[in-house]
Amino acid sequence: MKLEDLKQRYPDAIAFKFGDGPELSAQLVALVRSGKKTATCGALRDFGDGGEPLPKEGRRNIVLNWDSSPALVIETIQVEQARFCDVETDFALAEGENDTLEGWQHDHQKFFERNGGFDPEMMLICERFKLIEDLKTEGD
Repeated sequence: MKLEDLKQRYPDAIAFKFGDGPELSAQLVALVRSGKKTATCGALRDFGDGGEPLPKEGRRNIVLNWDSSPALVIETIQVEQARFCDVETDFALAEGENDTLEGWQHDHQKFFERNGGFDPEMMLICERFKLIEDLKTEGD
């Protein structure tokens, strides 16, 4: 399905990519498809003026593959702000990438260091979502 068609179906949707490279992006899309990933987070500094719009409860968004083709439609069900150091285990595990809070902290620290800097006190936007539509096509 084409992005333009999805934007007509979901006019308020924001289109975005998970991760910061093709391999991580593909892994995260696969985790959503499997049902293991039901949450995501980003640095507050990356939202708002000049960045992505803040997630909004009830809004459906389009997750893109790294090549910008549509992969999934998700619906945001909860949005909270938390300092990195205050993220709780249940949220970290809902991200689906790690089996422990410590593993989540390690991997996310590395991610933030690559993408604008890390501080244990940095504010995060923590979003929980549900899968609405899987746009996987033959050959994906």
